[in-house]
Amino acid sequence: MSSYTNPYVVSTVSDSPEAVRAEFIRKTYGHLAGAIALFITLEWFFISLGWGKHALTVLETSRYSWLIVLGGFMAVSWLAERWATNGSSKAMQYAGLGLYTAAEAVIFLPMITLADSMTGDASLLIQAGLITGAMVLGISAIALTTKKDFSFLGGILKVGSFVMLGLIVASFIFPISLGLWFSGAMVVFASGAILYNTSNLLHRYDPNQYVAAALSLFASVALLFWYVLQIIMRLKRN
Repeated sequence: MSSYTNPYVVSTVSDSPEAVRAEFIRKTYGHLAGAIALFITLEWFFISLGWGKHALTVLETSRYSWLIVLGGFMAVSWLAERWATNGSSKAMQYAGLGLYTAAEAVIFLPMITLADSMTGDASLLIQAGLITGAMVLGISAIALTTKKDFSFLGGILKVGSFVMLGLIVASFIFPISLGLWFSGAMVVFASGAILYNTSNLLHRYDPNQYVAAALSLFASVALLFWYVLQIIMRLKRN
């Protein structure tokens, strides 16, 4: 989940004229589409070089390897968000979005390699992508057409993120298996994050913060895709 509130903003998108709101939403979703396209391109490039198998080999060397990767990803995510919310430099904003997209591509690489090896093609990835896309469209339509402020979800999502992180860390330290139930709960969590961040487009950003808004949406969409893909892979194994 990623969100940002600028205390110096005079007016949010919801307070702007209709034309400004429409332009902001168009730019935000345009940049989101660009981030997704970059993510797909990077994954294809990494896999074509054989880096996916190398990544799996590295992760199998220690049970704590994923913890190290997760810690590095969180650090990079924090830096990328700081860059993306830099109101004084558009170049820095784009650098933040690009950095975060690249970090997502790296952390997804082992799982996408596994999904591809299970069927020998991209069928599982296509299924997960279609389900994720349909869910994102439905949730976005609810948030944008009702124009309701879903900021009340912020506190719930913050607590949920700490619980989620605690369970993930515990699963690497103790003999705890996070099965299908956890992936299902995370799909619900990610859906709530998309609803919250989509609501933020109108109620928490100013008209010039479309890059930061796109990053927050991309983070939530990537989280949803991760756990939808995990569910499909688990069902395929069974």
